[in-house]
Amino acid sequence: MNLIRITLEDGTCRKCRPHTPAGTLLKKPHDARGLPFIGARVNNDIVSLTYPLEINAELRFLTMTDPQGMRIYRDSLSFLLAKTAAALFPDGRFSVEHSLGAGLFCRFEAMAGGRASPAVARLQRGGQGGALSARQVAALEAAMRRIIARNLPIRRRKLSFADALERFQKAGMQDKVNLLRFRNPPKIVVYECDRFVDLAHGPLAPATGALGYFKLIHYPPGLVLQLPSGEAPRRVTPFRDQPQLFQIFHEHKTWGRILGVTNVGRLNELIMNGDVREFMRIEEAFHEKKIVRIADRIGALRRQVRLILAAGPSSAGKTTFAKRLAVQLEVNGLRPVMISLDNYYVDDAETPRDAAGRPDYEHIEAVDVELFNQHLLKLFAGKIVELPRFNFERKRRESGGARLRLAPGQVVIVEGIHGLNPRFTHRIPERQKFTIYISALTQLAIDAGNRISTTDNRLMRRLVRDHAYRGNSALATLRMWPSVRRGEKTWIFPYQAKADATFNSALDYELAVLKPLVEPLLMDIKPADPEYAEARRLQEFLLNFLAIPKYDVPPTSILREFIGASSFKY
Repeated sequence: MNLIRITLEDGTCRKCRPHTPAGTLLKKPHDARGLPFIGARVNNDIVSLTYPLEINAELRFLTMTDPQGMRIYRDSLSFLLAKTAAALFPDGRFSVEHSLGAGLFCRFEAMAGGRASPAVARLQRGGQGGALSARQVAALEAAMRRIIARNLPIRRRKLSFADALERFQKAGMQDKVNLLRFRNPPKIVVYECDRFVDLAHGPLAPATGALGYFKLIHYPPGLVLQLPSGEAPRRVTPFRDQPQLFQIFHEHKTWGRILGVTNVGRLNELIMNGDVREFMRIEEAFHEKKIVRIADRIGALRRQVRLILAAGPSSAGKTTFAKRLAVQLEVNGLRPVMISLDNYYVDDAETPRDAAGRPDYEHIEAVDVELFNQHLLKLFAGKIVELPRFNFERKRRESGGARLRLAPGQVVIVEGIHGLNPRFTHRIPERQKFTIYISALTQLAIDAGNRISTTDNRLMRRLVRDHAYRGNSALATLRMWPSVRRGEKTWIFPYQAKADATFNSALDYELAVLKPLVEPLLMDIKPADPEYAEARRLQEFLLNFLAIPKYDVPPTSILREFIGASSFKY
């Protein structure tokens, strides 16, 4: 029999038979720090420890300290929570809805139809409107810890399409049935633990014994699955309430329930039936309604507000939001002028470097803060200012920008990632500012147990935009993304709660539009590239969606900022 050659991280080579599970090459189940190995990287593809090795490969084992390992850990805990909840409340359903700080907000719902079991009846009596009580959350955590103590195996299995569909139908998992309606592979990959089965959306830990670091926190109307961080994997991150952020998610999720579109299977159904255009129009109208309300608030403060700051993380849609807000302010009798923070970036040679020596474009000193403040003061004094212009392809600032002077009573709108940071506008009195935080906080889920990351939503927007308008390949964007994320945590997220208003730019149909635009970009990333693991994960994720042609997107949509053909000038 021909043997395959496996090169381990320490450089040693092992020969083994084809189809040998990756985990069998482990010398110990944990690393030198005692952290369990929970997955593996095989030729830059992220896999479970049960993955069968079939070709010559480089093999590296993952713990929670690796970003991909932490993703496996989080997904495995979500799987364990779903399993435990199904056992305690068989006539109810838990759903993982969205991130909340370092944790995941989860909700319980009693299933429609039929008489409630005693367990569900107690649950419905225990909390308002069927919400979990603090005692029930504690019981759920205790049950999870008992399963962890038993160290039950989490097995990756392949079922025939028909068998998988039958199992999910019998279990009442209609969200998974709907997802499979628009897929047709001959085999379906699932994970199974002690008779509980769920669709595989990525690798999971090999057994429950590796999942001991977590905490369940009672957070009506649900709970928060609080997690550790990769930097401190043995310590659950202290819970920090973010009521403003939660309210944005809650409003969007409630609206999704009203429209009946909370998961990808239901969105695909609208696309297949030809009903998605009406859904798109409603979503766009919802955006416009929110923008009108913000414009009305600013209009009520017209005697004091001179500077409107629209801020948020990368690819949140800040520019188009600012342009649409400007239109509504015009309706209210204000005559806003717009300035983009992007034009105040310093030349690449002056840009701060991160720990790896790469340009850190998220750092506040990547922006000429003093020049920006000088220009604002001159404008407010009625003087003429020549704005700079930044060339993103050449990575340098150029002269020849627009000449600007404010008329009496005009307001300035500035969009950019640092708008909420007081240092960014330190020479402008606070009473003259109105701040708005913008992000793309999707409420759509793949299915009940698998949310869609808001970060992934923004990443795919950026992949399309950077390729079309900034001369960056998908590989370059993925290489830059970790630095972008670190910058957000340092320079943006700490200030979001201080905003005067918030706007959620997510559109529940947008990933179906981005799908055919992102997929060919990802195909250009090859297995030799370290970023291949992320490209593969995104490709697998996009397989869940049917496509919507981009010409169906309205010309004023925030999505047009990324896919082109907007009615606004950029």
